[in-house]
Amino acid sequence: MERRVSKLTAWQFSKDKLNWEEITVPHTWNAVDGQDGGNDYYRGTCYYRRTLDCQVKKEERVFIEFNGAAMSATVCLNGEQLCVHDGGYSTFRLDLTEHLKGSDEILVAVDNSDNTKVYPQKADFTFYGGLYRDVNLITVPSEHFELLKDGTPGIKVTPIVNLEKKSAEVTVETWQNSDNVEICVADQKTCVKSTDGHACATFTIENVRLWDGVFDPYLYTATATLESGDRVCTSFGCRTYSCDPEKGFFLNGRSYPLRGVSRHQDLKGKGNALSPADHDRDMAIIREIGANTVRLAHYQHSQYFYDLCDRYGIVAWAEIPYITMHMNKGRENTVSQMRELVTQCYNHPSIVVWGLSNEITSASVVNEELLDNHRLLNDLCHEMDKTRLTVMANVFMLEQESPMLEIPDINSYNLYFGWYLGEMSQTDSFFDEYHEKYPQRVMGFSEYGADANVAYHSENPERGDYTEEFQCLYHEHMLRMIEERPYLWATHVWNLFDFAADGRDEGGKHGENQKGLVTFDRQTRKDAFYLYKAAWNKNESFVHLCGKRFEKRSGDETEIKVYSNENHVSLFVDNWPEMELDGSTVFTFRIPLTYENCGKHTIRAVSGSCTDEMVIYKVDEAEKSYIFNKTSTVVNWFDADFDPECFSVSDTLGELKANEKSAAVVNAMMAEGAKNRGDVAEIVKDNPALVRMMERITLLSLMKQSGASEENIKQMNRILQGIHK
Repeated sequence: MERRVSKLTAWQFSKDKLNWEEITVPHTWNAVDGQDGGNDYYRGTCYYRRTLDCQVKKEERVFIEFNGAAMSATVCLNGEQLCVHDGGYSTFRLDLTEHLKGSDEILVAVDNSDNTKVYPQKADFTFYGGLYRDVNLITVPSEHFELLKDGTPGIKVTPIVNLEKKSAEVTVETWQNSDNVEICVADQKTCVKSTDGHACATFTIENVRLWDGVFDPYLYTATATLESGDRVCTSFGCRTYSCDPEKGFFLNGRSYPLRGVSRHQDLKGKGNALSPADHDRDMAIIREIGANTVRLAHYQHSQYFYDLCDRYGIVAWAEIPYITMHMNKGRENTVSQMRELVTQCYNHPSIVVWGLSNEITSASVVNEELLDNHRLLNDLCHEMDKTRLTVMANVFMLEQESPMLEIPDINSYNLYFGWYLGEMSQTDSFFDEYHEKYPQRVMGFSEYGADANVAYHSENPERGDYTEEFQCLYHEHMLRMIEERPYLWATHVWNLFDFAADGRDEGGKHGENQKGLVTFDRQTRKDAFYLYKAAWNKNESFVHLCGKRFEKRSGDETEIKVYSNENHVSLFVDNWPEMELDGSTVFTFRIPLTYENCGKHTIRAVSGSCTDEMVIYKVDEAEKSYIFNKTSTVVNWFDADFDPECFSVSDTLGELKANEKSAAVVNAMMAEGAKNRGDVAEIVKDNPALVRMMERITLLSLMKQSGASEENIKQMNRILQGIHK
């Protein structure tokens, strides 16, 4: 018999086991409260139940499959506990056969509460709870392929490519409780004996067609069949890759710079309970921007999305949620989640690296326990997979000399100079200094970004104003920085989409991280999205006028910015003469603002057959609704009685903290401010390297970025003016 798979979509849900409601799986109980800010979304145990009507034949086995139960799940059948699974992002299955009675009630207790052993616990995103991926009932013959161990697909394919011979040696392994297995690859078929439940066959593919990234993501299929009729199959790709510390990433023997984005698996109003259509839309946007790589942060994503990466040639970074804060009781969970990640995702040709951790030193000291946990994970990855590299995403405070950087095969850094602190140019110098000091190490750029709310705009954008215009300036700088450093093996914008971080309350939004190039609901592409589309998308000619939402503009003139992947742009304003520019990616014009035609200006950008149009209006004063940070226009001011012998907001944090009295004032303010950025900001604020970097920033700069009112800044200045240096 062939295996049968049926989706279990209809369930009852309860928070207290008393009041039940009908729901459809996939489901999360945090779709609303996990996205509205306040850091008060429900984290605890909730319950799912339903009746199973399984008529099991004598030669059959019945399994239940959970593709995502966040974060820990306890499964009971007819009141009998069958298992506890810790880890909210991977597949696990149970054999129900011996426990079924004909009409059975299954009860699943799912828990996303704070604890000390299951990752993640501290991170800048919402930890949704629920059965948020499909739950399936799988019926197989008694002799069947393995279903239980680490959520295995039962089949493992390892292709080794010889580029010179244009051939691939493909090893197929299966696990089953049967004696003989028929394995088929590329029209080649063989029958092999099973030894201790394991079978292995090797095939040679001549004139192999390579999985060649976005250019030709060709997939083969491997199929294994048992005499009982049970059958498993998987797609796979044949490719080689390597990383050079000077020249970056190579795919199939040629330079292939990885330039792309990161993605979280949630959506406005739905949380992480995504449908295939939601995943398809995300992939379509990734392809539209022209990215050839995606970092799937910070956990194992849906197998459906990895399949999409395979199909469209998007090189993927896969990782486990070992993030922010090391827990000394969590070692076993890091191992089990890594085992499941590698086991379940091994066959995907899109995946080239296994991520050991993300920013784990934000709130953890680099000690032997932390190092040993990472060595264990690194060794485990290489034991399970001889073909891929390991990587870490390091927080920008981690010292370049840290022994952490010596553990994985390659590394990447998350750097936010120019947004959270410092200047954008410090990113350039950071990489230049690292590359000069460690020329044999492979380094990438795993996170960088600046928050932008599409409601906010400025003619003079600056850090902390949350405008689209500043986000554009930030990414223009980073794009130039990246293009000038070909040694970066991969770069990933943080993030492609805004995402839920319920602890955040900033930039005019509650519960959202707004670093996305696209809004949380996927409805609006911010202007910066088109910057990368202009740089990366070579298949679709286009021209984009920035600032369409910046309709009302004051002053005598204004900047008109155009992004295009063409090399010539013409600008037409009203009936004025045509303006033209040659260049690449970014085209900047300045036009006068007049009150002719009631201040209305119609603007059209043209490049070849591509065109884009917008309308702006001249107004007397800057539109107040465009301003989040009401102090953004304050450049340098002091109370009339300013005393240079006393402290002020123009002093650096280092200068202020060197004095006991001024330090007390500043520390109290910063402790309060950290609360608006959630748990992560609170726990990392004492990181020594971060403290050293922060000491160079003026208090005025910090308060302006946090959105403090002008009156609050003046009040703080008055307080500091009462403290002598």
